[in-house]
Amino acid sequence: MHNNFSESLLWLKDSQIDFSKMLTRKSVKSKTTLLYEGDVSNNIYFIKKGVLRLWHNKDGEDVTFQFFVENQPVASFESFAQETPSNFSIESLEDSELLILNRKNFKVLQKEEPQFSTLAYQILAKRFIEYTRYFLSRIEDDPATRYKKFKTDRPDLNQRIPDYYIASYLGISPVSLSQIRHRI
Repeated sequence: MHNNFSESLLWLKDSQIDFSKMLTRKSVKSKTTLLYEGDVSNNIYFIKKGVLRLWHNKDGEDVTFQFFVENQPVASFESFAQETPSNFSIESLEDSELLILNRKNFKVLQKEEPQFSTLAYQILAKRFIEYTRYFLSRIEDDPATRYKKFKTDRPDLNQRIPDYYIASYLGISPVSLSQIRHRI
């Protein structure tokens, strides 16, 4: 699999389809909601610059499931694929530069470019693996271990994301995160 989404799209240069016309460029400010929980996801966002997060509102509590950075695609894939209301919101955590692929153009690519379906499968498989690791970590690891893994696996994010989002991702309070940092 390619290192990032933009490398994966290089094969489209030889395509009969002008991929650049299928994407919409968008600049968004920090704290912009791109998808609200309960709405149907109609877009896949490709991050050129910035950080996005996927999160869920559990009884008024913000639960972060994943962070995304440059060269990663983001969508509420379940909602996008099934055209059902999303269980998640997508929000920018930094000023961000995005490329947007809408559902109609996604379907054209699937139909006209067989390699695109392979790429989409690879992306979904990678995301499923990340979700599985996250789920198992929440079951098996104590909060300090989850934080150590986060620092090791995502050192790029530790300085870019406010502590309360990191705490939400780890399933702990910001106070607990602060205590863990002081102990380590």
